[in-house]
Amino acid sequence: MTFGRGGAASVVLNVGGARYSLSRELLKDFPLRRVSRLHGCRSERDVLEVCDDYDRERNEYFFDRHSEAFGFILLYVRGHGKLRFAPRMCELSFYNEMIYWGLEGAHLEYCCQRRLDDRMSDTHTFHAADEPGREQARPAGSEAAPSRRWLERMRRTFEEPTSSLAAQILASVSVVFVIVSMVVLCASTLPDWRAAAAENRSLDDRSRIIEAICIGWFTAECIVRFIVSKNKCEFVKRPLNIIDLLAITPYYISVLMTVFTGENSQLQRAGVTLRVLRMMRIFWVIKLARHFIGLQTLGLTLKRCYREMVMLLVFICVAMAIFSALSQLLEHGLDLETSNKDFASIPAACWWVIISMTTVGYGDMYPITVPGRILGGVCVVSGIVLLALPITFIYHSFVQCYHELKFRSARYSRSLSAEFLN
Repeated sequence: MTFGRGGAASVVLNVGGARYSLSRELLKDFPLRRVSRLHGCRSERDVLEVCDDYDRERNEYFFDRHSEAFGFILLYVRGHGKLRFAPRMCELSFYNEMIYWGLEGAHLEYCCQRRLDDRMSDTHTFHAADEPGREQARPAGSEAAPSRRWLERMRRTFEEPTSSLAAQILASVSVVFVIVSMVVLCASTLPDWRAAAAENRSLDDRSRIIEAICIGWFTAECIVRFIVSKNKCEFVKRPLNIIDLLAITPYYISVLMTVFTGENSQLQRAGVTLRVLRMMRIFWVIKLARHFIGLQTLGLTLKRCYREMVMLLVFICVAMAIFSALSQLLEHGLDLETSNKDFASIPAACWWVIISMTTVGYGDMYPITVPGRILGGVCVVSGIVLLALPITFIYHSFVQCYHELKFRSARYSRSLSAEFLN
């Protein structure tokens, strides 16, 4: 960090009157995201975007937040206990403090997570959303420049579909373009469509025009969102923006390949590549996550429950290795004369194990010996048990993520209603 007194080896955090001294090196990798952002501040303006006030002489940063809640959070990040609600403090208020400092509901103890879920379900309180880089309230009398207000309004229009009437219209148009592009992509794979396109050149030209219009809309939308974003590096790193890039880029690559190679043999040899690039447009379906809470909830749940998902995959892989080896031995390895050819190898048996543990089986391969059938029954029952073990944690996180996103959407809907009435 280059801002502050040059020779000071430590900084002071003043949170609601409680003072904490931290070394500069500790700030860089501090577990709380808001505190670690102080390390990269280069000017007083950058500092005031992170905290409420700053004393250059004493190298002290002021945060107008709940001191007791910060004490509980600080003990947790230092590894001196588990994160629970502060006594005599509203669950939603404590959760807002967590969001402010950079924690999520998944960091809470299980019992506290249940309390938070119940409180959020029974009330209509709107809490601050977890938005990286969100600006904090400035002191009274400091008005933002018109250009900054305009950029902020544009950013919310493109990033938050429920923030205004214009944002909802823009989101609806974007959804229409996604649906149209998917319909054209699916129709282009039908044999009757390809036969009609080969006979009628105008049909193929119209589909290409529709595809170009959709790509043009998505490209313009992506460029505008990049221009109005606050942090360009953070914008590029976001998963949905990466998906947008993966969905748009193949079209321009295929156009360039057509321009440079023409309709000759080189293009024919590149036909497989072009088909792969064309099929990557299926990523456009994921763009719907910007406009539907369900898909956002799924993505946020997978992000928070990656440990449980890895645990589930480990359970399945271990069971698959054991049951595939035993089934191959019982069905093929003991009696070669009456052996089951479907279980000729362990990799072949893995397919039977995975479909038996996760579904009811396809019936394309099955055990024929009595020991093999007994093993198959044990395999099916084990699959039910192993799949059920981590589901409770994943379900709980899904409910919590849904509540968070639903309340954030409701908060923006309130601002939309006020704007419409005005």
